Amino acid sequence: MQTNDTPDRSLRERLIDTGVALVDAEGAAALSLREIARRAGVSHGAPRRYFPTHLELLSAIARRGFTDLGEQATRTLADSAQDPRAQVAALARAYLGFAAGHRGMYELMFRHDLLESGELGLRETSLPLFKVFADLVAAARPDTQPALVAGALWANLHGVAQLWGWGSLQLAVGVEEIEPLLASVLDAHLGPAPR
Repeated sequence: MQTNDTPDRSLRERLIDTGVALVDAEGAAALSLREIARRAGVSHGAPRRYFPTHLELLSAIARRGFTDLGEQATRTLADSAQDPRAQVAALARAYLGFAAGHRGMYELMFRHDLLESGELGLRETSLPLFKVFADLVAAARPDTQPALVAGALWANLHGVAQLWGWGSLQLAVGVEEIEPLLASVLDAHLGPAPR
């Protein structure tokens, strides 16, 4: 049984750390096994000892993104008001902020081939985040089917994150700040904010 201090464990983590740094710096397209190995200072075949396929290494890197997003969500909720709508808004801001600050990781995390690969465990990392979101929507809108409303809200936020990252929304709606869009998204799914 290996511990966290064994050389094998540390090389595995170093490969993931290298991939995380690479995706943040250069985007998801830069994540080749060969480039990660080069930047980690190992032979190009070394990653295969821990990640038999490229998809497995990408999944481990994406899992780190979901972990980071989950930790950010936990901190955000701990620091936000107790009102469920305010918590949904804070969580939505954190989500959009993560997407803007980690474009490459965000793109990698939601790659269909990674999410669909059941043995790689991304569903176990991503679905608990959605449950937190759905539970908050249930508290903010108890008159609805919370999973459906949360799904529609999340899809809307995901679209805002993508289109904002591409510069399309700024051009289409003529705004330079994302906050008015977020307010519209929240109003559309949770009803108008109390005045």
